Amino acid sequence: MLRFLGRHASLLAFGVVAAVVLGPLTVFWPGAGALAVALLGALGALAAHARATALRVRCDVLSREIDALSKRLLRAEALAAAQPEQAGLTAEVSDLGVEIGLLSGIVRDLTAVVGAQDAEVARLKAAVARAPVPVPVTVPMAAPTTTPVPAVVSAPASPPVPAPAGPPVAPRPVLAEPAPPLAARTPAPPLPTAPVRPVPPRAIPPRPEPLPEAALIAAFEGEGLEVHLQPVVTLPQRKVVAYEALARLRAGAELLAPEDFLPVLERHGRTTELDRRMLQRAATVARHLAGRGSEASVTYGLSPLSLYEPGFLRWFARLVDEESGLAGRLVLALPQASWRSLDAEQASALAGLRGKVGFALDRPQDLRFDGVALARAGVGQVKVPAGLLLRPERPDLADIAVEDLVTALARAGIRLVAQAVEAEGDVPDLIDLDVALAQGSVFAAPRPVRADVLAAPPSEAGPPQPPEPEPPQRRPFRSFLRRAS
Repeated sequence: MLRFLGRHASLLAFGVVAAVVLGPLTVFWPGAGALAVALLGALGALAAHARATALRVRCDVLSREIDALSKRLLRAEALAAAQPEQAGLTAEVSDLGVEIGLLSGIVRDLTAVVGAQDAEVARLKAAVARAPVPVPVTVPMAAPTTTPVPAVVSAPASPPVPAPAGPPVAPRPVLAEPAPPLAARTPAPPLPTAPVRPVPPRAIPPRPEPLPEAALIAAFEGEGLEVHLQPVVTLPQRKVVAYEALARLRAGAELLAPEDFLPVLERHGRTTELDRRMLQRAATVARHLAGRGSEASVTYGLSPLSLYEPGFLRWFARLVDEESGLAGRLVLALPQASWRSLDAEQASALAGLRGKVGFALDRPQDLRFDGVALARAGVGQVKVPAGLLLRPERPDLADIAVEDLVTALARAGIRLVAQAVEAEGDVPDLIDLDVALAQGSVFAAPRPVRADVLAAPPSEAGPPQPPEPEPPQRRPFRSFLRRAS
């Protein structure tokens, strides 16, 4: 209001003065009042014309400025078109950022591997330091005035040492006899010092030697990789609602778990290839389950190194697009550390997969879950080992109420899955915590997938076709009367 009055104060003042002056003038002198009103109208018209002229001049100035800006924009676009290397430079900078992220992930993994090797070397040094060192034991020679008494050692008895030439010494009887008089005692000949065998260290059973890395790599490149499925059941009904795809490597006659061959694959840079092959087979299994009419999903735990591989998530998006009918049937599980350290590119790629596949959090480091943030990222499941839920003995988990964890996650739309349930006595405790899903050897051990399921083409494993209607059958009239009665 004040700004309006400030801009139009003169007009308002002029209008007030005119009203005050023209009112009485019109009453007493009508002709003079009419002339004054005409003069005022002429002055208003002149003021409006001047204002319109000023606005037209400003519009012309603005038009010229916009024309100059458009010319400069056209000149900039022409320069950009004449220098296409600028676009290539932008793409190279983007690729360089991706490679820097990949190298940082590799450096972190190398740091972890070196730390593990240092811990192993320190453990071996401590074991060597604790090993007993054989110490030579010397048996003191018996005094010449007393009867020699055999020494007792923990080593195996050594063969008797022959006495020097002289009268043979009769062995002492088992029963005690009266000692002969002092004059009749004859000093025994001195016995030479006999070397005693050292006490050997306790034998440690040899540990089975791990297979050489070349054999593991050869088995991985061949047909040694197998897919095993472990069911996820509901509590307390124990109904199978999902499966987890687990990688196993068959090298010769041994079937190796991931902890036995995954470090070797990480050192040789084969973890991304492992994830690609496992995801393809998991998609095949999910398609087979859908063809059988099952609603069960298939979960696979992705390696954190694959997230830093350029183009891996784009390849997975193409795989999901090619596999029709897998919406919600394939679940991608990432470690808790990966969910906490996603960069912008990885978060964008995972956001593009929402609605096509499900997401889960596994391999947790603690129980501090942000349900709202996880639900915003599309996480629908959180997998926690049963020991961490039932026996949280770590000091960093003392302030966490485990009994409220399921409720807090369910409020955000996330289901908690108890993993590694190995004892039947843990099942009632999990039910008391309101855990609805569980997985472990108590319910079922991982079993291999049949080769014919993995080898089935997409056409054979597609959705089931509706059954053909049966042709009408003629029934006797007697059976109709029997049903009617």
